[in-house]
Amino acid sequence: MVDYRKSELLKRHVEDLHVKKGMSVSELISAMKNIGGFSAQNMVHGIGIIDAMLRDRDSFNFLSFPANIISTGVRGLIADSVGYFDALMTTGGTLDHDLARAHGGKYSVGSFEADDSRLHGMSIYRLGNVFIEHKEYGEAVEQQFTEIMNDIYSGRDYRGEYSPSELIYEFGKRIKDRNSILYQSYKHKVPVFCPGILDGAFGTQLAIFSQDHKFKLNLLKDELLLSNLMFDNKVTGALMLGGGISKHHVIWWNQFKGGLDYAVYITTASQYDGSLSGARLTEAVSWGKVKEKAKYATIDGDVTIILPLIFAHLGLVMK
Repeated sequence: MVDYRKSELLKRHVEDLHVKKGMSVSELISAMKNIGGFSAQNMVHGIGIIDAMLRDRDSFNFLSFPANIISTGVRGLIADSVGYFDALMTTGGTLDHDLARAHGGKYSVGSFEADDSRLHGMSIYRLGNVFIEHKEYGEAVEQQFTEIMNDIYSGRDYRGEYSPSELIYEFGKRIKDRNSILYQSYKHKVPVFCPGILDGAFGTQLAIFSQDHKFKLNLLKDELLLSNLMFDNKVTGALMLGGGISKHHVIWWNQFKGGLDYAVYITTASQYDGSLSGARLTEAVSWGKVKEKAKYATIDGDVTIILPLIFAHLGLVMK
């Protein structure tokens, strides 16, 4: 809340920022605290909240993110940071990209301005400015999925019914790529919640698999687990990268415990269309999804630019 006493409003002065030769990321972030830069101020504020959240031993912390950024090198950043969080929340496409890349799928640096008709004729998908050859995605996901799912199915411990997080755990156990988010989640015993697991290639393969095998996907089991987590943990926090179902599922379940205690949201969406992705965290306060007295910040900007700076400053390296 803004203190409207004149002395308080004018207490901090804007300082000129100077970048020095050999300056570290942490030194740069520290120097940005008083530059009065627009989104930069929110980023610096958000970094402080993330740091406090991760240091709070009583806080159960979520990392949420959509699939699109997993097509970029940010996949490696998230894989590195898994051990610092208590749960991940993501979308179905994350499983697709992580499996494809773990299988050796090669994604290429592309362009937003490419002719999509020509790309289609060359069997190349465009995801923003990332190019993906058909065989590096669809075929790779299908092959990796089939190999792993058959191994799960033929195992002595096969149960026939899995929640999304349980199935993702089994996949992570069988992936050998240290850059894989699923592998790192398995390694660190961090559950991956994916409420939209059926929306993508992974989900389609599950549907096909269930036609010829005894298999059930229990979506409600994860919802009950999330409910228990909310009531078992009095303090919760979240770093939310982008919006959509991954963001909303985090804040939705946290409202039942009175809201998040720590929350940082990075977004490029506009709030003026009333979308969940565009909604600032102040709006979540009105719903009780973020506590009135919580430490929270919304950072406007591209995750692929902002997240490397944040993680470098906080020293979130692979455990």
